[in-house]
Amino acid sequence: MTRRPRRSTGARAAVTSRTASGSVRPSVLAAVLTLVAGLVLAGCSASPDEQTGAGQGLDSLDEPASASKPAGTGADHRHGTARTPPHQPLRDGERLVRLSMPAAYTPSAPHGSGTDDYRCFVLDPRLDEDSFLTGHDILPGTPAEVHHVILFRVPPEAVADVQAQDDEEPGEGWTCFGGTGVETGDQLDDAPWLGAWAPGGGEQVMTRDVGVPMPKGSRVIMQVHYNLLAGASADVTSAQLRLAPGTKRLAALETMLLPAPVELPCRPGRRQGRLCDRAAAVADAAERFGDVGQTADFLHLLCGPLRTGPVQSCDRVVRRPATIRAVAGHMHLLGRSIRVQVNPGTPRTRTVLDIPAWNFDDQSATPVDAVPLRRGDTLRVTCRHDQALRDLLPELRGQQERYVVWGEGTTDEMCLGLLLVTRP
Repeated sequence: MTRRPRRSTGARAAVTSRTASGSVRPSVLAAVLTLVAGLVLAGCSASPDEQTGAGQGLDSLDEPASASKPAGTGADHRHGTARTPPHQPLRDGERLVRLSMPAAYTPSAPHGSGTDDYRCFVLDPRLDEDSFLTGHDILPGTPAEVHHVILFRVPPEAVADVQAQDDEEPGEGWTCFGGTGVETGDQLDDAPWLGAWAPGGGEQVMTRDVGVPMPKGSRVIMQVHYNLLAGASADVTSAQLRLAPGTKRLAALETMLLPAPVELPCRPGRRQGRLCDRAAAVADAAERFGDVGQTADFLHLLCGPLRTGPVQSCDRVVRRPATIRAVAGHMHLLGRSIRVQVNPGTPRTRTVLDIPAWNFDDQSATPVDAVPLRRGDTLRVTCRHDQALRDLLPELRGQQERYVVWGEGTTDEMCLGLLLVTRP
């Protein structure tokens, strides 16, 4: 018996701006304007069409009982943490590296209000040669509190900036709503993500012909989103990486992000609360999450004018040819359905993801047969959210209804499609 690999995310991508002192801070406005400008400029440039390669999606995983012992050898991280046996045997040349938070971390609301804490920790896989990431297994220390975990790759040239960011805050790690705070470059078409965990997640193993490049000296940032509604006990979350030599002939796997706005008004007859006003709701998100609380407004620079309602979508034009290998979606507790389409409304329409009944506790990546994307193709993500779910979910019991916009918290919402692609 096999099961699908699972992959999910829950954070907005950002680029960075530098302060006069040289430290790196996330700049949401700069991020969106840069991305929009990049999309516009890319649409004006000329380049020959490229042929995309063929391939499958992600490998399916055996049930844990099929592999009771680790295969091969692997390097453990500090503190003597033991490896977890992989569900699927190691393949030729692969090894396991276990990375753990340097010490236990007790989450808290960093801005003094709210029910969420995003914390980033820098981890060293001690790569003394170029490698490929070919799989991972994220192991949340306190699953009830951990809303999601994302692993970000840090190239060698960015390690100093990451260390400076870590050194700015006392204690383990740093506050990182929205992103790590040290992202650079194009965060939508080539997001620096290695993998992620969300409820229902498990070990992920890529197909034999793909991997994520990890140059010698790279680091890993582990972003953990804590849901404080479930408690605030000490946590030690870890990740187990499956690595292959950089000399293997593997196609580089990239992650494309397809965000769309969330603009969900309060229901008629329940609009008396202060946060049923959109401006107040956006201001509340900014108070809880800092600058990234303004993402609700900035997304409309990417996706078009503000339209309220339960169904929202966003179109993106493909800038570079690619081949879709797997697809996933991410929403929170008020999500009803999500769909990702290629060239909607044309004779070449293809639906690559269709989840008509969203289940927050089963966020899976879906392997697909090779879907080629040509320059100029359109990608569309569409989400439907429902305020009526407040009346059914114990997690939202006692929470006053409010206008829901894109936000980082468990009780906020997102609409995010993810494509795992290879390039020619």
